Amino acid sequence: MSGRIPDSFVEELLARTDIVEVLERRLSMKKAGNEYHALCPFHNEKSPSFTISPRKQFYHCFGCGAHGSAIGFLMQYEGLDFRDAVEDLARMAGLQVPDTGPREERPREGLYEAMERAAAYFQEQLKTHEAAIAYLKRRGLTGEICREFGIGYAPAGWDGLLNHFGRHPDNEKLLARVGLTSQGEKSVYDKFRDRIMFPIHDRRGHVIGFGGRAIAEDGPKYLNSPETELFHKGHELYGLYLARQRAGKLDALLVVEGYMDVVALAQFGIRNVVATLGTATTAEQAALLLRAADTVVYCFDGDAAGSKAAWRALEATLPRLGEGKQARFLFLPEGEDPDSLVRKLGEAEFRKLIDGASTLSEFFFGHLGEGLDLASIDGRARLVELALPLIATLPEGVFRDMMSERLESLARHRVAQATQPRRAAPDPRRRPVPAQQRTPMRLAMAHLVQNPGLAELAGEVQDLSGSGIAGMDVFLELVDFCRRRPYMSTAQLLELMHGHPAHSHLVKLAVWPLPGEVEVQALEFQDAVTGLHLQQVEERLSTLPRIIDQDPDQRQEFRDLQQRKNALKGSLQGRVD
Repeated sequence: MSGRIPDSFVEELLARTDIVEVLERRLSMKKAGNEYHALCPFHNEKSPSFTISPRKQFYHCFGCGAHGSAIGFLMQYEGLDFRDAVEDLARMAGLQVPDTGPREERPREGLYEAMERAAAYFQEQLKTHEAAIAYLKRRGLTGEICREFGIGYAPAGWDGLLNHFGRHPDNEKLLARVGLTSQGEKSVYDKFRDRIMFPIHDRRGHVIGFGGRAIAEDGPKYLNSPETELFHKGHELYGLYLARQRAGKLDALLVVEGYMDVVALAQFGIRNVVATLGTATTAEQAALLLRAADTVVYCFDGDAAGSKAAWRALEATLPRLGEGKQARFLFLPEGEDPDSLVRKLGEAEFRKLIDGASTLSEFFFGHLGEGLDLASIDGRARLVELALPLIATLPEGVFRDMMSERLESLARHRVAQATQPRRAAPDPRRRPVPAQQRTPMRLAMAHLVQNPGLAELAGEVQDLSGSGIAGMDVFLELVDFCRRRPYMSTAQLLELMHGHPAHSHLVKLAVWPLPGEVEVQALEFQDAVTGLHLQQVEERLSTLPRIIDQDPDQRQEFRDLQQRKNALKGSLQGRVD
């Protein structure tokens, strides 16, 4: 369930991690009884609905539904992927993340240091090269903003960086691995020459690549670092680390196409801006954007190329538009880019353009409807053919339903059913457990999720196997899972069962209000298990023929079941008394 990181390590890491310690570094929290309350960092609210439970090692927002362990919080708050979040927590806990199974080679010691050293070299070179300084001044950049973004300069010579590191085979090999040199017919030479250098950071602030802008007009205008062990341009965003450092949790992100656009907008006070490193927006970048912010505004030129790039971004974004997430599209006047336009309009007017960006639905149906005669049956049929497969990629929820309704309105024909993806037939042994009412099953599972140690009080439950009670297989699996880990917290349980089909339902049960006293919880759990046994007996009794039609064996079974039923009811009544 944890990918290439063993479950045993995730379990140990969460056992050594205090979620309160992790969150209090990022949130303003107040003690309230046995829990902590805070304003939710994932949606705007005036009164705290965000709860942190030290006993469960779990957080939950009763406003927006955000929840999880310390790992989940770092993923949602910092925009990290699972492995990065685990590695951050492991450093805090003094643990080494183990590697198991075949996997891509991880960046090795010395590569990050080489990139930092190269970045410092480029920054020092900028101070002494008047032509580079003059170019940046012509582009309207200040020394302050250049220092903030770590902008530097790669000299025009063929071996300035090589000589800075020292001409040695090990250094040449190191620089080649991080993409800073190229191999010629006779010798190795610097890859970046006579270029303004923009360092690219990963989500933790490490320099992993560079973008180089040519000062002279010969050769390609921009040159990016090649793919390396550190740098995969389709997985990164220029400026995201600095935007998060300045703003923490981002409500919105503006996505532009160039390094200079990001820097220029930041200089004018618009700092929640990133760039896609010269590539069409990838699925990985779209996922990263929507983890970092609830609203993403894609900004493109208003020409045909800009429209094509925007459509590629829309296609990458649709499958990742979960609840509370939205994408908008801003198209600039022809011949303008964000850098030039913000200098003409100023910050306030440029922000008005951002606020007026088209909604995803406007762009979606406007783009697909171009050239179609929606007054004709053929035109409307073609719109449905084009739109249906794309709407079907949206996650289930209100937005997909509304997109379907809009398509119906335009097509003047009911099409909503066609947008529903086909699902495999449900497995009757793994029926999910809804949380509408407090049945014995839901109570028993809620207590187990919130206090896994109660599994020791479940008694003999294997005879419940094969009953027709909804969710029984999940309950028995949960009992076994908790018995093997009696000291596990709620956060550990949910993290280790992250890929389980019933995970979302277990999360709901994790925040059910239950009696606070340990003794009362234990009794209520035992009563819930007794209720399951009683339910099974009553189901079996309902299947037996009437007594007058029974053979001797069935009569005996009937009497035994009646006795057991009475005993179970007596046990429950005794607790109540």
